[in-house]
Amino acid sequence: MNTRPSSPEAANDPALSRLPALLSAAAAGLLFAAGLAVSGMTQPAKVISFLNLGGIATGQWDPSLAFVMGGALLVTLIAFAVTPSHPKHPARQPWFAKRFQLPTRQDIDTRLLLGSALFGIGWGLAGYCPGPALSTVLSGGLDTVAFVAAMLAGMAVARRWLR
Repeated sequence: MNTRPSSPEAANDPALSRLPALLSAAAAGLLFAAGLAVSGMTQPAKVISFLNLGGIATGQWDPSLAFVMGGALLVTLIAFAVTPSHPKHPARQPWFAKRFQLPTRQDIDTRLLLGSALFGIGWGLAGYCPGPALSTVLSGGLDTVAFVAAMLAGMAVARRWLR
């Protein structure tokens, strides 16, 4: 894929040099949002029915999202299996960046545990996690807007608190 600018003026324009990366990120985001919508993960009642393991005994548990998560895991496993492991192999280089942005921390600390707990509590109470909430905020009702506002406020508080 040729991502070089076609004119000297374009070569100096930072917006044009980032355009392929922005377009691919937008395409990935749209594909992700479509997948969330098709799978039902943007429907809080469906998510809560999946997370409510107490519903197993009463027949009210909805296991369908387990297949969605399993499908995502399968795609990820295949992608990792077919990607060459040698770091210098061309397929291991990002298309629109100099290098991959990978996390380096491997420890489990209080921040990770607290963040995971808050994520799970929010998901269980509201039926939304950040991805589905953001993908439905424009088409969703007041509850989705309230969730996203609370999520953004919580992120702002956490950012200030962790400085």
